[in-house]
Amino acid sequence: MPDLLDTAVAAHGGLNRWNQISSITVDASITGAFWSLKNQTDALRRIRFEVETTRQHLTMDFVDQDRRTVFDPSRVELQRRGGQLIEGRDDPERSFDGHQFQTPWDDLHLAYFTGEALWTYLNTPFVYTDPGFTTEEIEPIQVDRETWRRLQITFPERIKTHTRQQISCFGPDGLLRRHDFAIDLLGGVPSRLYATDYRDVDGIIIPTTRHAWQDDNHTPELLMIAIDMAQITIR
Repeated sequence: MPDLLDTAVAAHGGLNRWNQISSITVDASITGAFWSLKNQTDALRRIRFEVETTRQHLTMDFVDQDRRTVFDPSRVELQRRGGQLIEGRDDPERSFDGHQFQTPWDDLHLAYFTGEALWTYLNTPFVYTDPGFTTEEIEPIQVDRETWRRLQITFPERIKTHTRQQISCFGPDGLLRRHDFAIDLLGGVPSRLYATDYRDVDGIIIPTTRHAWQDDNHTPELLMIAIDMAQITIR
């Protein structure tokens, strides 16, 4: 049986094409019940973010607002659109110490969480081939009459992400179906993020919808996080 990581990377466009790009820019709407719990209702309804592929860095502009956020592993900033600093936070991960699922966030908490999350999502599965990552195929599962092969990934300490060990589930076509992880910043709450609506963007195959529900029946009222992407540009 072909190596699962190799299969997944090839299905999403291949390393040769991936290594030719340095950033992905996305116009998106991120909604769902989760954001109200964090005192950030509709904060991400209209955003444009840019993910770098060669280092962990993300900028996010709030459409029609004079503000943007900048995420790096060791610092987050809230800026004016022209780059003027409004406020910043060093070692931002520590500001989540003691947080639980319903702990409210300020704007810099939001900047850090969205930065590490969206960077991980847009770099999957290619980032798994980087130095320091370890991967292991584990038992497959059956979902909706499909066999999903599962890859367990251990992230290196240098990468800020939801948790060190995560699982990516891939369908028979090699494309990501679901991303399973705990969210350490929320006290270890488990999450299943479903990836659908794939689009070929200049040779990179990207799921333009990622949804997480509070139940396994995908009850609309229990949609916790909905990431819906519109325009996507690769450079």
